[in-house]
Parts: sequence; C-alpha cells; structure tokens
Amino acid sequence: MRGLQVIAAIALLFSITIQDCRAADNELTAEEKAAGWQLLFNGKDHTGWKCNNGKEIACPIEDGCLVPYKSGTYLIIHEKQFGDFVLKCDVKMDKACNSGIFFRVGDPLNPVQTGFEMQVLTGKGSSIHDFGAVYELAKPTKNNTKGPGQWDSVEITCKGPKITVAVNGETVTTMNCDEYTEPGKGPDGSKNKFKKAAKDFPRKGYIGLQDHGSKCWYKNIRIREL
Repeated sequence: MRGLQVIAAIALLFSITIQDCRAADNELTAEEKAAGWQLLFNGKDHTGWKCNNGKEIACPIEDGCLVPYKSGTYLIIHEKQFGDFVLKCDVKMDKACNSGIFFRVGDPLNPVQTGFEMQVLTGKGSSIHDFGAVYELAKPTKNNTKGPGQWDSVEITCKGPKITVAVNGETVTTMNCDEYTEPGKGPDGSKNKFKKAAKDFPRKGYIGLQDHGSKCWYKNIRIREL
C-alpha cells in the first residue's frame, strides 16, 4: 500500500512539474525565450496590430484571442515584417468558417497578389482551398483539423523559397516557390489566380489574419526568425 502511495505522489509531482513548464496562453516559456521566440500577441489588446488599410482594429479581444471578424478590414496585420521564420499559433473556427493566415505580404493594400495565405476553412477536403493549404498553390496531403469549436495548432515555416505547413504536429503541406515559374500556373500546369509567378513573390513581408465574413479565434501567436 505504501508503495502505491509513493508512486502516486511521484506521479503528482511529475504532473505539477510538467504544468509549471508550460506557459499560460499568450506567454512564452523560459525555453522559448532562450530559443529566440517572440510573442506577437499579448492576449490583452491590439498592441503591434492594425488593419491593413491603416485604421485601428474595430473588433474587441475575445477571451484572450485576436478575432479578425468585423475588424473593419480584409486583414489585421502585425506591424513588423518577417522573412525566414517559424510561425506558430492556435486557431479555433466557428461552425462555418472561412479565414486565413497570411504571411510575407509585400503590399498591405494588395495582400492577395503580394503574399501567401494558409487557408483556414471548415470542411473535410484536402484541395488547394482547404485547411492547411497554401491557398491556390499547394494542397495538403490530408485535412488534419479537429473541426469547428476545437483548437488546432498551426506551424508555418518559411526558409528561402521553401514553405512548410504543419497542423496539429503533422506536416501536411510543402512547396518550393522556385518551382512556380509562370504567372497563373503551378508546376503541374494547373491554373491559379496570381498575376505573378510565386517565385517572384516577396521573400519578406507582413503576417496577417483574414476576415472573410465568418468568426475565427487566434491565440498563442509566436514567431522565431531563422
């Protein structure tokens, strides 16, 4: 009996230690800080963020989350530009949701044609328009979202021409921008809406969260430059 009590006490201590090592929402652990991670959203207000049209963000913070819906613009963007990086965040979708995480946006007033978008969308598909895709350019190998009302962890890595997307810890999408050599076409000849070849898109730009007419929540937005 005493042995079982000792084991239970050790298990409880281990559990407490693990919890202490984790950061609260919208905070960095000591290990993350030491590794060079930067927190882009403080969970309290819009410090560091603005509308891509230059106006202040109209919608409030909700439960420690950034909500692009009804923000007064197409994107809310972070004030700093990034080139090569790993971006992580948690996202939760409404029961019918269409949003996106933009990155390397060169012109805030023309984000669609000067930046990339990781699609955030409810549904089970795995096309170039579904969750985890680099929108219109590279489709995921699978749809790894947990679905509406649940938190999905997203990781976007950009290094030179290479872009990788992981959803809930699993890499689902990869692309090499240098393989996209023609405007409006992919390497396999499939058509897309872009007026420039993806190889000519900016390699540095803004991070943005899209309002596409439905609600979506973002938290724990952090980045490590490479």
